[in-house]
Amino acid sequence: MRDIKDLIDELNTTDETVKIEAKRGSAIDKSILETVCAFANEPGLGGGYILLGVERDAVSLFPTYTVTGIEDPDKLQSDLSSQCASVFSQALRPKMEVEKTSNGNVLKIWVDELPVAQKPVYFKKDGLPKGVMRRIGSSDQHCTEDDLLLFYNHNETFDSSVVKDSSWDDVDENAVDYYRKLRAKVNENAEELSYSDKDLLFALNCIKKEKGEEKLTVAGLQLFGSKMAQRRLAPALRVDYVRVPGNEWVQNPDDRFTTIDMRGPLLLTLQRVYNAVVDDLPKGFLLPEGELQAQSVGLPGRVLREALVNALMHRSFRVNQPIQVIRYGNRIEIKNPGYSLKTEEALGEPGSQQRNPFVAAVFHETNLAETKGSGIRTMRNLMQRSGMIPPTFDSNHGNDEFTTRLLLHHFLSEEDLEWLATFEKFNLNDDQKKALVFVREVGAIDNVTYRQLSGTDVLKASVELRSLKKDDLLIAKGKGRATYYVPGPVFANELVHSEPVADIVDNELVIVHRDERKAQSAPPNDESAPPQDESALPLMDQVPDDIKTAIEALGGKADKEKVMEIIVSLCKWKELKSTELAEILGKSEKYVLRKFVGPLRIEGKIAYTIPDMVNHPEQAYKTPK
Repeated sequence: MRDIKDLIDELNTTDETVKIEAKRGSAIDKSILETVCAFANEPGLGGGYILLGVERDAVSLFPTYTVTGIEDPDKLQSDLSSQCASVFSQALRPKMEVEKTSNGNVLKIWVDELPVAQKPVYFKKDGLPKGVMRRIGSSDQHCTEDDLLLFYNHNETFDSSVVKDSSWDDVDENAVDYYRKLRAKVNENAEELSYSDKDLLFALNCIKKEKGEEKLTVAGLQLFGSKMAQRRLAPALRVDYVRVPGNEWVQNPDDRFTTIDMRGPLLLTLQRVYNAVVDDLPKGFLLPEGELQAQSVGLPGRVLREALVNALMHRSFRVNQPIQVIRYGNRIEIKNPGYSLKTEEALGEPGSQQRNPFVAAVFHETNLAETKGSGIRTMRNLMQRSGMIPPTFDSNHGNDEFTTRLLLHHFLSEEDLEWLATFEKFNLNDDQKKALVFVREVGAIDNVTYRQLSGTDVLKASVELRSLKKDDLLIAKGKGRATYYVPGPVFANELVHSEPVADIVDNELVIVHRDERKAQSAPPNDESAPPQDESALPLMDQVPDDIKTAIEALGGKADKEKVMEIIVSLCKWKELKSTELAEILGKSEKYVLRKFVGPLRIEGKIAYTIPDMVNHPEQAYKTPK
């Protein structure tokens, strides 16, 4: 085993690690056993360390892990051994070693990754899939149905399951004809082109017979189902194109953005969404010196197509949520339900793990999707070749969501270089400059995104981000793997006083001073204007009377169902932060989040106001319509 100094040095350097978990270790509780289970299951990890008697200083500006010691290492070892032999579906035998330090004893635990044939191990009382844990980043996550595909070689995938109440009459003949047209372009002699429409869909596993009747599978409904059938059988499985003015998600979206809802056979929907986005993008041309023919500049069309195909092909059909294509003034964000089955570190590497193999097969056979998992690598290469910031990707296992982010301006333009020159005294490297431009455009950055922009490893990314934080260019928010960085005081000062920058307003290129844009968005400073009486009142005094009555009726008791009903009503009345909910209910924020807000969000009764950054400092909750 590695010595404790080496392990703590790694924790203090990276501030997060997938292979090391530090805990107080006063007793062997459920969280320790969950980490054991996660290390044993996670494919390709190789195992991991659990350190008992090591804690993180929550007050320190930088990650500081120190030895606090454990009192009875023999009892901890005995308890862990007995529980690992009894609570799981199979006995686990972690290696344990006590190391003495000047600050006390530390129990080092090494958990080996199980062989493929023995996975997954799970808590017996919870069963499958809930009892299975995975190691996602530096956190332990409960397994989902999709995760089971990693452990079992299922012949029956979700996209091959039959859709109840469907029939052959739900097939859109135009979609079948369009597939034949695309397939013939790739291989005009393909055998399946000689099949009848019904036999063709049987061959593609888009139709199955059930009690003598033809029924569409999930793949069949999405690839070839008519709009009417999709609205009737899967109303939420659509694509929403959302145009947001400015560069930030607005708090009151009903009054600010426009949405186009699109549904229909995926092959046809892909073209419709692509056209809608392309028609909405600013277009420009560049005439190099000495050249007679102009070159178009802007987001490469193939990059946009790959991003849309990735969302349509890999989305989770288990989640009843639409794909969102959000067009901000400076970027496009594509959010599809379903986290990536590949780790964030493996994105762009050869090989593909397919959530929907029958849907993917149709996209591959028609040359709409890159083969062998090369789509993300292709996107990165095309963006860099065009002189644009590489695309970034965020796979959120907890929210079961995958986000692709494409910035629309060329990287390190003349304006960018002039702006970056104001930070010359900090001796920034090229990767740190990229990070500052990204934060200026998007508002925040985390370790994963930094690595995607720079191509560095987690250790170097952590060191360079901490350097920016040390110089007050960035401020860290969140903890552990949830850490992200927002503009610091030095950065914010330069942002306000910087030179004019380009912005997109109503699809036209406009030059705007950043201090002017800030002034335009700020409320007018008019002393004669009447005060906003309601907002000046204490928060509890603003709460509607009927909700106040319900809170008073609790009488200090934490009736879970009634408190949840009150929270839903509060979030319907007004978007509220967790601190505000805690203030109204008279409870601690941590208690309210764990006991009520978390379960309500998972059930879909309340939702984030800023879903693209869960740990945003202005994050609040609302009741979905």
